Amino acid sequence: MVGVIQRSDSDGLVSERARLRMVEQLAHQGIDSELVLGAMKKVPRHLFVEQGLASRAYEDVALPIGHGQTISRPSTVARMLWLLAESVRPQEVRKLRALEIGTGCGYQATVMARLFADVVSVERVHWLHELAKVNVRPFRLPNLRLIFGDGTAGVTAGAPYDVVISAAASESISKDWLRQMAVGGRLVAPVKAPDSDVQTLHVVDRVSPDEWSLTVLDPVRFVPLRAGVAR
Repeated sequence: MVGVIQRSDSDGLVSERARLRMVEQLAHQGIDSELVLGAMKKVPRHLFVEQGLASRAYEDVALPIGHGQTISRPSTVARMLWLLAESVRPQEVRKLRALEIGTGCGYQATVMARLFADVVSVERVHWLHELAKVNVRPFRLPNLRLIFGDGTAGVTAGAPYDVVISAAASESISKDWLRQMAVGGRLVAPVKAPDSDVQTLHVVDRVSPDEWSLTVLDPVRFVPLRAGVAR
């Protein structure tokens, strides 16, 4: 039974003011996309965490959601979505088709559905997949599809994708993800260095049917990407 998160938007633990303050802080940190900030402003983060952690929902911290997984820091979500959105002109962002690897509790997928035209999100842990479905249902998002499956393989049925984002770190970028990118598309994912705990954010652009360009950015910290599914 899925029922860990008790949702109540009037429990007094958090408020719209706290969410607006979080978005203001993101803007001060350099997130200058009104589209990204606007999408995050529309999604109450406290509805995606356990009730006992709701008072911390708008702090810039990662919080546990079970099964060794976390909901990413708001600044991390904003930065990665900003990197995706800046790959096209602002007026084109809402036309993009997106793939998310690692649904988790569904928060980032919900923000993405407010930002992009269509979003497919895949989760390997069945319990989390079911939890995410419960969490996103009240938002009534017809452009968001949640899939239970092995995220390392992507989701071929929805390809090609204009933007791809991974919420877990692997030692290399999945070839399936690269193949499922549209030409002109962008992928943002954390990658762990072999034989090291160091992770860095990788940005991959598909510049032609047979060519991808790579940009390596700053160090990050994500849960590890795992293959297969867990029931």
